[in-house]
Amino acid sequence: MNHKFLTMAAISCMTFAALTSCGGKEEVANPFLTAYDTPYEIPPFEQIKPEHYIPALKAGIEQQNAAIDSILNNSETPTFENTILAYEESSEIITKVAMVFYALTESDSSDELIKVAEEFEPMLSQHSDEISMNPRLFERIKYLYDNVDSLGLNIAQQRAVKDYYKSFTRNGALLNDSAKAELKKINTELTTLYQQFNKNLLAATNAFQLVVDSADQLSGIPQSNIDVAAEEAKNAGLEGKWLFTLHAPSRLPLLQYADNRDLRQKMYEGYTSLASSGEYDNAPIINKILQARAKKAALLGFENYGSYMTDNVMAGSIANAEDLLMKIWTPAIARVKEEVAEMQAIVDEEGGNFKIAPWDYYYYAEKVRQKKYNLEESKVREYFPLDSVRKGIFTMAERLYGVTFTEMPDAPKYNPEVVVYDVKDLEGNHVAVFMTDYFPRASKRQGAWMSEFKGSYIDRDGKASRPIIYNVGNFSKPVGDTPSLLTLDEVETMFHEFGHGLHGMLSKAALRSQAGTNVDRDFVELPSQIHEHWALEPELLKVYAHHYKTGEVIPDEMVEKLIAAANHNQGFATTELVGAALLDLQYGKLNPTEDIDVVAFEKKVAEDLNMPAEVQFRYRSPYFKHIFGSDGYASGYYTYLWAEVLDSDGFELFKEKGVFDPETAKSFKENILEMGGSEDPMTLFVRFRGHQPQPEALLRGRGLIK
Repeated sequence: MNHKFLTMAAISCMTFAALTSCGGKEEVANPFLTAYDTPYEIPPFEQIKPEHYIPALKAGIEQQNAAIDSILNNSETPTFENTILAYEESSEIITKVAMVFYALTESDSSDELIKVAEEFEPMLSQHSDEISMNPRLFERIKYLYDNVDSLGLNIAQQRAVKDYYKSFTRNGALLNDSAKAELKKINTELTTLYQQFNKNLLAATNAFQLVVDSADQLSGIPQSNIDVAAEEAKNAGLEGKWLFTLHAPSRLPLLQYADNRDLRQKMYEGYTSLASSGEYDNAPIINKILQARAKKAALLGFENYGSYMTDNVMAGSIANAEDLLMKIWTPAIARVKEEVAEMQAIVDEEGGNFKIAPWDYYYYAEKVRQKKYNLEESKVREYFPLDSVRKGIFTMAERLYGVTFTEMPDAPKYNPEVVVYDVKDLEGNHVAVFMTDYFPRASKRQGAWMSEFKGSYIDRDGKASRPIIYNVGNFSKPVGDTPSLLTLDEVETMFHEFGHGLHGMLSKAALRSQAGTNVDRDFVELPSQIHEHWALEPELLKVYAHHYKTGEVIPDEMVEKLIAAANHNQGFATTELVGAALLDLQYGKLNPTEDIDVVAFEKKVAEDLNMPAEVQFRYRSPYFKHIFGSDGYASGYYTYLWAEVLDSDGFELFKEKGVFDPETAKSFKENILEMGGSEDPMTLFVRFRGHQPQPEALLRGRGLIK
């Protein structure tokens, strides 16, 4: 804690949670307001209570306000150290409390945390606005920006000055007082709307139950998934039945394997109508978000919100993003027609009197896979128990980057399912803390992600502060004596999120604002997506893919089939992904002043794209959390495809040199993983790859061209 910005009386009072007022008879230490007495400063989760968050946030706001006052009252000419660096050092308490708060609201939420969020998030949003619109602070940053070429700054420092200047202008620093007040109001409104969207989505997800009361209806579904469904039913007071939910480990196996077409339709329609009606209907919230975003873009001088969001990333504009997506879209929908024809042939052969519908796609795609490649994923899963896949990602990291992972069984954790690791280099030096939290629960939102409890940086004395990184997933749960057996999609997801984790763990960027994943949004997916490629590399499969019962190494014949089938169903996978990205960009072009019909808008976008009737957007709008649960990926969902151009092209270098080639791995580590956002991302990529990224690499990688 940076005590010099607080009076000792304030420190004394704010070191306690507000169970009673300061000076009251019962005070409980607030763990956020003292140094963590834990290994590597891991948050002491067992000590943190819901009542600690608001007092700690208020203390952090007071600390940062005092620090900024000190910056503004410094009579010396603005320098990088007394302005940019001092600003980066000003939010220690806020960072500590916010990182824990947002981690737990996403992965281990509760009614108490949801209630806290109603006060916490608007308070933090308003504080951020006060800083970004502070004219005196902006004046100092502008001085540095105007003189950046004559200050003797290194590349990272120059980039930081330019980035801060742009960030402040994008957040209203150039507006007059009236416009600033309006922008603050809009930002607060958006914060509240994002809360409501996410609250509805979690509630709607947990409210859906598909109960099966006859074993005959379960034909085709793998026994491991049936066992999990039976356990879910028992926990819900429905013993003797089977309960399926919308969480991916429950939903996807049913869609992929259930012979009962009506059951598949119920699950599919349950998912695609999620948060679309009743008390959890997100359509009204989406409309309010769109209208607020349009006002914000207009205030800041942009044609629309999409233009605002693409202005400060690699793509630079909606048009550039769309141009890339359409190059992928055309061959993708052409492949869908081929895939549907193959599936329809099987339907006809079996005497089915129906046309392929969206709820048939997973099921018949699996039949085509078995027919073409003699590859049944339920058998493949037996070689991918979660602990073995974990060994795979750790082996990959050790061979590529020279880091090892040792479990810390006694380390603090926010949930008993979390596993904590001490990450060290080959000389035994501490590199990072890494946490995993892999199984679904009602308190966790859907999906998989990476974030941090503590970022990395180098302080003024040259001492490195190392990060605490975590991965969260919703993978297939163990049941009885059977361990968690991952689908191929889950295997790739684990490698993907671990790639994000490596970006955070291996960072050597000096500045907090540039460390780890603090990079352009359309560059951040490069480290995650490139590491997916190792999941099915034969050399690594032999190390980690072992049968969960016998310990047998995955057979060569199965590996050959996996490689042959790697691009199976890529028309569908690409179309639903690109379709969602294009839908997102169409929302970004809107400037609505009144409500739109969300369903009709989606339908119009699909029609304009000539989207195949058998494929739906990867996310329908009411549960498109990426773009409506926050502004993180708004008009930016395309970035997964943008980054895939980079990762596909980059991995072709590894294939050329050798997937574990030391020099190629060293170059990727030094130019991409360690650098964070300290240099222009295209400069870093070209330094690693040797040329500008080539879009054709993505199409080759997905098997859409040769």
